[in-house]
Amino acid sequence: MAIRVFIVDDSVFFREMLEKTFKSDTQIEIVGKAGDPYEASEKIPLLNPDVVTLDVEMPKMDGISFLKKLIPQYPIPVVVVSAAPIKAFEAMDAGAVDYIKKPLIKNQNDMKSFAAEMKNKIIIASHAKVRQPKVVSRRPVSATSVVQAPNPTITYTNKQLLIAMGASTGGTDALQTVLQTMPANCPPIVIVQHMPPVFTKMFSERLNKICAIEVVEAKNLDRCRPGVALLAPGDAQLKVHKDVQGYYVKVGGTEKVSGHCPSVDVMFDSVAECAGKNAIGVIMTGMGSDGAIGMKKMRDRGAYNIGQDKDSCVVYGMPMVAYNMGGVNLQVSLEHITNAVVKQFSSK
Repeated sequence: MAIRVFIVDDSVFFREMLEKTFKSDTQIEIVGKAGDPYEASEKIPLLNPDVVTLDVEMPKMDGISFLKKLIPQYPIPVVVVSAAPIKAFEAMDAGAVDYIKKPLIKNQNDMKSFAAEMKNKIIIASHAKVRQPKVVSRRPVSATSVVQAPNPTITYTNKQLLIAMGASTGGTDALQTVLQTMPANCPPIVIVQHMPPVFTKMFSERLNKICAIEVVEAKNLDRCRPGVALLAPGDAQLKVHKDVQGYYVKVGGTEKVSGHCPSVDVMFDSVAECAGKNAIGVIMTGMGSDGAIGMKKMRDRGAYNIGQDKDSCVVYGMPMVAYNMGGVNLQVSLEHITNAVVKQFSSK
């Protein structure tokens, strides 16, 4: 059956173009539209859509406020459409399962390209678990306040350790949960989160404000340092290399691998090559299989890999495939990932 979609957007042009674009699509059925949250509030309970697409900047009530009212009553997967990265992150906190950057539609080709990406997001959202809105702490944490680490002050002797993390849909929340509880003196971390350009920089800045570790968007030739997480930019591949001084990253190349740029597989593959048994891999929530092949290679080279379990994933896709391929040593819930990682690097 087609996925039933409800569109909330104050632009008549945008609503009509989306409906026209999906009119002949056998996988997507537009069951309703609204120009503002009040109209949407009346129609959504009656139409019972599978997925809602939601603009965040609208008259009468903004999309974030609407989300906070909608999700507790009607836990429907919502894909937020926004040109502003900060609004997208606020929407995720308010219960949205995914987001897409709203482009400037100049011609039919622009609309077709956007609609193709929107369709993919809608399909993914239809499989997602809806989380209730959460309160986000803006206070930085210190190593002594890390609640999930077995030892607030972490001691480890192997200075060659490297942590590699990959995630997609639901990953912004998952990464925040893990990184916010990571000790400030943890081994170097490299991350791929499927996310558009600009959004990755905003996400790294957001995390940097609330984590004990330093979180930055990676630049070409950045060194991997203890207590620092390097996040791949949203429009380039990230590979880890090693020299006599230690690990560093090369950032570049826009070709999609495993359907993505940046790709978790690309990063994991490079980590397998240069870090081997000194690596700890983490694969979290997301649709598809990106990261599974690379994680299997990491394990074959001696790395210890952790996968997020089904119950705590927004979408149990990437961790499932990695586990089924034999790349995962241990599956744990999101709230226990930090524990599992710390246990590994503190014992090496």
